[in-house]
Amino acid sequence: MIRRLGYAAILAAMAAPMLMPTDAQAQRRNQMPSREELGTPQAAPIPPQEKNFPLGAAWTVIALNGKPVADRRATLMVDANLRGTGFGGCNTFSAAAYPLRSQGFAVGPLALTKRSCDKGMSDFERAYLTALRGTRNWDLVEGKLVLKGVAGELRFDRAL
Repeated sequence: MIRRLGYAAILAAMAAPMLMPTDAQAQRRNQMPSREELGTPQAAPIPPQEKNFPLGAAWTVIALNGKPVADRRATLMVDANLRGTGFGGCNTFSAAAYPLRSQGFAVGPLALTKRSCDKGMSDFERAYLTALRGTRNWDLVEGKLVLKGVAGELRFDRAL
């Protein structure tokens, strides 16, 4: 009987290190299971952050309703006081200009100077200011400011 107890003690001494977890094994056991191990779906992708309207930047029109504007000069700047000012090709203008949530944009009634210009310049200015006044949304695409609305689309490049 004593011999059997001796063998049992020897076996227990030899098996003890195998039964007791090492530090690495203990750490692995204490870790949280991964999403794959739990079978849960991955977290939803983070929605894109809303863009901030570039207040204080000066812009020059490069396209009106998809047509390039190379021979005319028209500008826009919206300052920190939400005042839009610029040049329409013949006259200067100012108006309240409000960047809104979800990249919305609103332009109030325009105040214009009364210079007289040739018919081509006046027509361009009218189309530009009509599109500007009808703007509903804005976006920055490849460094260009794009204003879209019921009266058309304006595409601007940063002015120097």
